[in-house]
Amino acid sequence: MSEKIRILWADDEIDMLKPQLFFLEKKGYEVVTVSNGHDALDVLDEDGDIDIVFLDESMPGLTGLETLSRIKVKLPSIPIVMITKNEAENIMEEAIGSQIDDYLIKPVNPNQILLTLKKIVDNKRLVSEKTATDYQQEFRTIGMEINSGPEFSGWVDIYKKIISWEIRLDESNNSQMKEILVMQKEEANKEFFKYVAKNYINWIKKPSGPLKSHELMKEKVLPLLSGGKPVIMILLDNLRYDQWKIIEPVISELFKIEEEDYYYSILPTATQYSRNSVFSGLLPIDIQKRFPDWWLNDNEEGGKNMKEGELLADQLKRLVKKDVRSEYIKVTNVAGAKQLQDNALNYINNDFTAIVYNFIDMLSHSRTEMEVLKELAGDEKAYRSLTKSWFVNSPLWAAMEKLSERDIQIIVTTDHGTIRVKNSSKVIGDRETTTNLRYKVGRNLQYDRRDVLEVKNPQDAGLPSPNMSSTFIFAKEDLFFLYPNNFTYFNNFFKDTFQHGGISLEEMICPVIRLTPKNK
Repeated sequence: MSEKIRILWADDEIDMLKPQLFFLEKKGYEVVTVSNGHDALDVLDEDGDIDIVFLDESMPGLTGLETLSRIKVKLPSIPIVMITKNEAENIMEEAIGSQIDDYLIKPVNPNQILLTLKKIVDNKRLVSEKTATDYQQEFRTIGMEINSGPEFSGWVDIYKKIISWEIRLDESNNSQMKEILVMQKEEANKEFFKYVAKNYINWIKKPSGPLKSHELMKEKVLPLLSGGKPVIMILLDNLRYDQWKIIEPVISELFKIEEEDYYYSILPTATQYSRNSVFSGLLPIDIQKRFPDWWLNDNEEGGKNMKEGELLADQLKRLVKKDVRSEYIKVTNVAGAKQLQDNALNYINNDFTAIVYNFIDMLSHSRTEMEVLKELAGDEKAYRSLTKSWFVNSPLWAAMEKLSERDIQIIVTTDHGTIRVKNSSKVIGDRETTTNLRYKVGRNLQYDRRDVLEVKNPQDAGLPSPNMSSTFIFAKEDLFFLYPNNFTYFNNFFKDTFQHGGISLEEMICPVIRLTPKNK
């Protein structure tokens, strides 16, 4: 063993355990011993390198179960093995309910101890080492795929592989391997930007390329209406593919995943463009032409996503031959979420229900502005973890649990993702230039052309033009745009925040998941 596993063993008869302690030391483990629960808590407060705790159940003073509950408050993830003379069922149930990892009955056999350690601690280490070794072997393959000139479906495969390894390495303590994966993801985004910059205008003009925002409902959602079952589409604003993979195991408990597919968000990867396109089935320029009173450009005052329900109704009328009983629901606050939970079963009376749920969008924006959320979601791993914690306790999941008892179809998707921005690029514009950090639209913009995809004729990209000489620019990779004024302050303020609007795998490749209840 290169680094010793450190065990804290708390037992009021610790002197009688010398044979077991000697056995463990011979096997390469380091054991810290204490004779009571209070001392065990003190050691854990002072020593941050304890890997596992062995806890006697019947210590005088602070009992093993009481010590266990206090440890779990301080260190919820540390493995704990309960050691007891008492095989009473209620004690075992209480210990197991308090999240012990294993239990042993006195007198403790050294080989039983060794088996427990292998199962709990060494297993994690071995899995971690195997994961790192497996990624090392696939690193070269992914690198070759990145540089092989993949098409849009190839980029989806590359992105999925990177995310899969990212999630697997979350459980690993191999910081070197994580750094290599981060660099490979950056390389992938560098080449992905080149690919999108070269092909995007043709995708819009032809049309060609991948399925895009304005084609999503026509291709993936509306055909389900012919199946005779209620269809519910849940659009989670800002849901990235990795966040989907984190909540997938929860959803899979009650729903069968019939299809996991993808589409590409249009540019800008920002709500007023991408989500309006999803619900209208139109590119932004066509929304403006068809409904000039409904479309607001970036430089105009007012809410930019206030007509999604009406745009949806128009798309249904255009594309579905029969009358469709539909409903549009937008959840932006706690009251709306509670109402969604309460009314969930009413939605099965509709042919089609569209639900926009804004929590993840609020999370990413709040994270920018609130220091406490920056602490909670400091990187992708923490952001994923926070997403899962929210989802399993959310009114949305409670509503889905109700719906899992009915014969329905559910589509889970998003309008765009986000990327953690790390490097800044200076832009100079006038007062009407947009404030978004990942794209800008304005007149007489000054910028570093190496950092952007520039679209001097917005209609080529299916975008309205606020002014005759408007130019759109989209940030590449992990860049964010800043004005020269107070540059250092804003650079520090926005660095490492999650933003959207530009070109990256995380922002553009969006999950589309079709679910059916398992018990139906």
